Amino acid sequence: MDNTHLYLFVAGRIIVGGYFLMGAFNHFVGLKMIAGYAKSKGTPMAEVAVGGTGLLLLLGGASLLLGYHPTIGAILLVIFLLGVSFGIHNFWAVQDPMAKMAERINFTKNMALLGFLLMTLAIPRPWPMSLGNW
Repeated sequence: MDNTHLYLFVAGRIIVGGYFLMGAFNHFVGLKMIAGYAKSKGTPMAEVAVGGTGLLLLLGGASLLLGYHPTIGAILLVIFLLGVSFGIHNFWAVQDPMAKMAERINFTKNMALLGFLLMTLAIPRPWPMSLGNW
């Protein structure tokens, strides 16, 4: 990998890892509010679920950012995105047009992130400038 590609790859890891870490931070800081929303969507034990998904975001985001076992990190984030996308952002079940639009935006964003994570599984290990060995 030449220097330009290396810098772009590391910059991308910082951006994506930071995105998921911010999501984790928001889950922990806004636990009650997010749990209330999750409960309104039918999530059982919503506070525990939000705390658990925050942990998935934290571990997965840190893994991608640092390149430490990125396969495991990507899998954790895939689990998060599948659960949240189909369980919370199920726009097809929403009647209110504005709420439906917001859920559709979040669902499609999550599908794009899911696609990105699946692509990262094809990147040879270890990643350049990473803490991981695989």
